[in-house]
This record gives sequence, structure tokens and C-alpha cells, in this order.
Amino acid sequence: MGRKESIYKLREVLLKRRSALRKALAGDLTELEALRDAAGGDEVDLALDSAYDEMSAQLAEMESRELIQIEKALERMEEGTYGICEITGKPIPLARLQALPYTTVRIEAQRELERQAEEADGYSGTNFGGLLDAGHGLPLTPSDVEAT
Repeated sequence: MGRKESIYKLREVLLKRRSALRKALAGDLTELEALRDAAGGDEVDLALDSAYDEMSAQLAEMESRELIQIEKALERMEEGTYGICEITGKPIPLARLQALPYTTVRIEAQRELERQAEEADGYSGTNFGGLLDAGHGLPLTPSDVEAT
């Protein structure tokens, strides 16, 4: 199967995921509203409701970020720029796209971004911020990536 066919299949995956996320987010909002309407009970009930609200809000935030990334990936597909690294301009390997279909950078570029973030923060531990491939705020040129 060629790259074009693989990208078409990834488009279908992104569309299904987008639909699922939209439904989940709509459901999360309904549940939160129902909890607020049913306010009552003792302090323990209120504390549990508050904790549930917080977890639901955090989950909804993560799902919202993923939904935005999916929308951007679908836009890049329409523009013909999907699968091209925003930093190096090189094609992103299909294996990376299949693992993270909304990624915008090659793995080498992502590693360099994480290394730069660690240096800027003065932290040498594991950076889990890249797991969601949430983006890149640090300047990076193609020569920076090729040097690694």
C-alpha cells in the first residue's frame, strides 16, 4: 500500500476519532450539568461530586485538545501539507503517523524540542509533555534537527 492510500486510511481514522470525541464531550457537559442540578446531600457527597467534576473537566480538556489537533490534521490533509514535518519539511514516516495521526513533526524534531525544553527548564528528567504531541513553542531550525 502506498503513502497516499495510507494517508486516506488515516483520514478515516481521524474522522471516526473526531466523531467519538465530539460525542464524548457533549456527554461530559450533560453529566456535569446534571450533577449541578442534583446538588444536595451531605459534605461527603459534595466532596465526591466536586472531585468527579474536576476529573471530568480535566478529561474534557484533554479531549478538547485532541479534537483541535484532529481538526488541524484534517485541514492539513485538505491543503496537501499533511504528513510533512513543520520543522524539517521532510515527510513524517507512516509508522509515526499511524501511532499519532495528528502529529506535525518527525520524531527527531520532537526529541530535539524536548531536549531544548529540558535545557530551558534546567530539568534533565523525562519530559512527558510530548506524549500528546501538544505542539512546540521553542524555535527550532532544520539544521538543529539534522545536527542531532
